[in-house]
Amino acid sequence: MQIESVPPRRHLPPLVKLALELGPLVIFFLGNAYSERLGVAPDQKLFVATGVFIAATVVALAVHFALVRRLPIMPLVSGVVVVVFGGLTLALQDKTFIMVKPTIVNALFGTVLLGGLAFGRSLLSVVLDSMFSLTEEGWRKLTFRWGLFFFILAALNEIVWRTQTEDFWVNFKVFGIMPITVLFALAQTPLLTRHERKEPKPGAQGS
Repeated sequence: MQIESVPPRRHLPPLVKLALELGPLVIFFLGNAYSERLGVAPDQKLFVATGVFIAATVVALAVHFALVRRLPIMPLVSGVVVVVFGGLTLALQDKTFIMVKPTIVNALFGTVLLGGLAFGRSLLSVVLDSMFSLTEEGWRKLTFRWGLFFFILAALNEIVWRTQTEDFWVNFKVFGIMPITVLFALAQTPLLTRHERKEPKPGAQGS
């Protein structure tokens, strides 16, 4: 009897993955920045940007699925929220929905990660297991830090959209949140190194 081997999971090249994740955000920024040049009224720019943001998000998810036949959890959740809250923004002509979207997404991620820890589960390992090999303690610490960080991002978004102009909020969403996230991720390098799971060397046992 032949045993069918399970085909290895396909992964996107890093540049393609980055383009699919950042592409919709860049299009959102461009839609807000240049729609006025196409005759869109200033108070309607964000609605136009939201429309193209929804379309670009759906296309990015579809391309990702077509390439690897699966969808990553975090972009999928974020994409669903974009479609729902962006749709409400357009249907009700209320910009509040798209502006609170980052708050909802980040608070949701933070709640899931810290809630998982409360029940003894380091859920971040489910998302990033293919990227890092950490000890259980390492996953717990990394999950705790990212959980808190997501709540900080949610609070920052609330402060910005409630106190600044629409254009400032769009710029912050595109050019503020991403650099902050990258810097935070890089700051976790010592933790990743310290708690990296050491693979046993061949021949170390039973020699």
